[in-house]
Amino acid sequence: MDQTSQKIIDAAMILIREKGYVATTTKEIARAAGVNECTLFRKFKNKKDIVLQGVNQAGWRANVTPDIFKNVKWDLQADLEMFMRAYMDRMTPDFVNLSIGLRAPQLYEETAPLIMQVPQAFLSSFTDYLNQMCERGTIAPLDFPALAMTFFSSTFGYTFLKASFGDKLTKVEKEEYIKNSVQMFAKGLSQILDE
Repeated sequence: MDQTSQKIIDAAMILIREKGYVATTTKEIARAAGVNECTLFRKFKNKKDIVLQGVNQAGWRANVTPDIFKNVKWDLQADLEMFMRAYMDRMTPDFVNLSIGLRAPQLYEETAPLIMQVPQAFLSSFTDYLNQMCERGTIAPLDFPALAMTFFSSTFGYTFLKASFGDKLTKVEKEEYIKNSVQMFAKGLSQILDE
């Protein structure tokens, strides 16, 4: 990819993150990239083409892959904190806002599979982890896909709300949230094993 095309992609993705897909125009993209609109259309078919090429670049996706969840210690509290922190460290407010911007009806069919890779990686890795902890006798056999969804929802919810509202909704900081949420979740799993 040449430098001009990359400038156009970067400008488009930043604008979509800030304004959304529908509100972003090719004229604004060209101006932000420092090119004229004719150059933009020589490089790309249309705005959708720019965005689809952007979402396929690693730099415009949160790096949430199964690899980041492999450093487990087989200690429930420590591992759950690692899962939650790994997600939150990569799902920055910028990525949350970009993800929201990429959900426009004009794009959704093409972007949804890419957007879903993040929760799919988390849910799959976390479900596998819970199964292995059960095999080790650390936790009781339960509906692990449902538990993974519960844990992910808590993680995603905090990340989304912080990205959307900053400290206006809650003053609870990330590390405090991780410690308290994980402690409650782990305690619940431990109590079920003891029953």
